[in-house]
Amino acid sequence: MSTVLKASGTRSDTTDALPQIADPGKISPKDARALSKLFFDQLQVLEEGTHEYQYARNTLIEMNLSLVQFAAKRYRNRGDGQMEDIIQVGTIGLIKAIDRFELSREVEFTSFAIPYIVGEIKRFFRDTTWSVHVPRRLQELRVTLAKTKEDLSTKLSREPTVAELSAHLDLTEEEVIDGLIAANGYNAGSIDVPLGGTEQGPSDSKTSYADITGDRDPGMEMVENLHALAPLLGSLSERDREIIAMRFGQERTQSQIGEHLGISQMHVSRLLARVLAKLREGMLTQN
Repeated sequence: MSTVLKASGTRSDTTDALPQIADPGKISPKDARALSKLFFDQLQVLEEGTHEYQYARNTLIEMNLSLVQFAAKRYRNRGDGQMEDIIQVGTIGLIKAIDRFELSREVEFTSFAIPYIVGEIKRFFRDTTWSVHVPRRLQELRVTLAKTKEDLSTKLSREPTVAELSAHLDLTEEEVIDGLIAANGYNAGSIDVPLGGTEQGPSDSKTSYADITGDRDPGMEMVENLHALAPLLGSLSERDREIIAMRFGQERTQSQIGEHLGISQMHVSRLLARVLAKLREGMLTQN
């Protein structure tokens, strides 16, 4: 580890606790685990937006990129030539995990981060591949049918029939029909298309599928959470409620809250951590 560290210089007491790493990407996974705890500890007390905060956050990202590589390996045999994209979306998952991780969870960061990374990768495949999951055999048949239909259309000067596709590919008509139906799952149609129309040709109707399609109200979960949170906030002390209001209602920084209350930023950070842990525990207990 010492080969990639350099002197920390003459920064503040907070940043003196952080080693200055010349190339975080060269840190071994074992050393990254140990150093990550130190950087996460300091990230809790550093002021957001400062140079020191960004250094700690960026170093955590670079030190833990090996987790993205590890998670991406399981997708290397997909044959889609998308490994660069997989690494990019996996890194987004890593960043989300870093921003949401708390040492108080008493869980290793690696165990916390992998689900975030894999989740982003799976979301990428969900959004960029088949809209509806179909068997691999039918996915491959779709490609074959598309090419065959194009070739036969050129020769026949018209769209080939199912029987003609069946004879050309030496498949049963049932297999061809299955492949044609499965092809409809590759792209999902837009719900903004007018009723009776298509994405290529509009109809005279002013009503779209979106107008008659029900959806879950995104505000319902928020209402439920606020309803459960209200009595928990009421049980807090007046100072704790004031701190919560300033941090999340007025969006003040920890330093601004400290100045208002006449306490240090570090003290504010500890108070916030304690109050949020209490609220989180209360919410989980209710659920």
